Amino acid sequence: MSNNINELSPKTLWSNFASLCNIPRPSKHEAKAVEFVIDFAKKHNLEYVTDEVGNVVIRKPATKGYESKPGIVLQGHLDMVPQKNSATIHDFEKDPILPRIDGDWVKATGTTLGADNGMGVSAALAVLESTDLHHGPVEALFTIDEETGMTGAFNLKGDMLKGRILINLDSEEEGELCIGCAGGLNTSAVFTFTPETIPAGSKAFKINLTGLKGGHSGVDIHLGRGNANKLMNRVLWKASRELGLRIASIDGGNLRNAIPRESFVTAVIPAASEKAFLNLIAEFQGFFTNELGSIEPNIHIATEPAELPEKIFDATTQTNLLNAVYVIPNGVIRMESDMPGVVETSTNLAIIKSEGNTIEIKCLLRSSIESAKTDLANAMTSVFELAGAAVTHDGGYPGWKPNVDSPILKTMKTVYKEKFGKEAIVNVIHAGLECGIIGDVYKGMDMVSFGPTIVNPHSPDEKVNIPSVEKFWTYLTETLKSV
Repeated sequence: MSNNINELSPKTLWSNFASLCNIPRPSKHEAKAVEFVIDFAKKHNLEYVTDEVGNVVIRKPATKGYESKPGIVLQGHLDMVPQKNSATIHDFEKDPILPRIDGDWVKATGTTLGADNGMGVSAALAVLESTDLHHGPVEALFTIDEETGMTGAFNLKGDMLKGRILINLDSEEEGELCIGCAGGLNTSAVFTFTPETIPAGSKAFKINLTGLKGGHSGVDIHLGRGNANKLMNRVLWKASRELGLRIASIDGGNLRNAIPRESFVTAVIPAASEKAFLNLIAEFQGFFTNELGSIEPNIHIATEPAELPEKIFDATTQTNLLNAVYVIPNGVIRMESDMPGVVETSTNLAIIKSEGNTIEIKCLLRSSIESAKTDLANAMTSVFELAGAAVTHDGGYPGWKPNVDSPILKTMKTVYKEKFGKEAIVNVIHAGLECGIIGDVYKGMDMVSFGPTIVNPHSPDEKVNIPSVEKFWTYLTETLKSV
C-alpha cells in the first residue's frame, strides 16, 4: 500500500492533514500553522478574524436553504505534542511529520503523529472548503497552545464567536460523545543543591531506562503503564543506600501531559562496587519485567560507562529528592463513584530534570472535582516542603460540567442511531478539553466533543484508525445537516 495519505477517503480531510504534517507546530510554536489557516481562509474567500495570542476564527455562510439553521462552531487546536523516541533525530520546530500507512492505521515515523488534534483541524478545514455539504452558518475556531497551558482558550474574548452551539473535534474514540472533562493544575517543585566534589576512587556510569509506552497522562493514566521517573527512582534509592551511588545529573520525561517513557541518569559509585552495581541493574530489569512485562513488554534498563562528571548533588539534597519522589502520589488517586470505569482524580509525575544547581520536578494534577484537585495539590506541597523543595502551582483550568439535557447531544445521538444503526456512547473523560474554559467565556454555550479513533496520543506510538476517520466525517457532515 502506498504511504500517500492523500489517497485515503475522505480525500479532502486527509489532504488537509497531509498539509498539516508538513507544518512544524509543537505547542507554543504554532505560528506557521496559524499562517496556514489564515492563508486557507484567504484562498477560499472566507471571512476570518484573529486575536493577539494567535487564535483564528474562519466563518462560512450557510448553504442555500439552510440560512435559518442555528450557527455551529467547529473547534480544534493547532498545536501538537512533540514526543519522539530517543534514537529518532527530529526537530519539531523545523522538520515535517512523516506519516505512513500501516494496515488500517496511519502512524508517524519515530515521533508523535499529531492526529491529536490534526484530525479535528483537518475536518473543520474540509467543511470550510466544501461545495457539496448542507449546513447552517459555520464558524471554525482554531486555538493555540492547548497541550501545554490552554493559552488560546484562556485568552479567548467574548466577542469572537457568533454561534452558540460548539462541536469540539478533539475526542479520540469513534462512536463516543463526550459531554464533560476533568480540570487540571500544574505542580512544580525545585530542589537547589550545593555541588560536591566526586569522592576519590569513583567510577561513572550512565543509567538508561527506555522502552516504556508512555501515553496521554489523562486518557491513559488508568492503564497501569510504567512511569519512567518512578521506576528510575527505585533504582537510585536502593543503589544510593546500599552502594553509595551519587547522582550527577538526571533527565526523565519532557512533557507534563505525557506519561514519561524514558529516564537517563549519570551517577558515580565506588569503583569497588561496580560488580554489585551491575548486578543491581540486572536485578531491577527482572523486577520490572515481572511487574510490568504484560503491559510494558519492551521495558529496558541498562548501564554504560561514562566520563567522570564535574560535580554531584550534595548528599542531603539527594536523599531528600529520592525520598520525596518515592512517596509522592502518581497515577490514579480515585475513580468516579457514579460512573464505573471513569477516573475522578489522578496525577502524573511527568518530569525530573537537573540543570545548573537545581533539580526541577513537574507534575500534572487532574480531577473532575475542584476540591479533590486542591486536596491533591496540598498533599504534593506537604511532601515537597518536608523535603526542602520550593513548591508552586499554576496553569489551573476548570473542568467541563456535563449537561445530559444538551440539545446538540440529543441531535447527535439521533443522527448516530439513524446513520449507523446503534447507540452512540455518552461519557466524560479524564483529560483536559477546552470546552470548560470556552463555556466560562460564552455562558450557555451548548457543547459536545467527538472524533475518530486515535490510539496512544502523546507518544511516538500515536496512530489514527483509517475507517474511523471516514465514519467521523460522515457523522460530522450529517450532524451539520440535521441541527
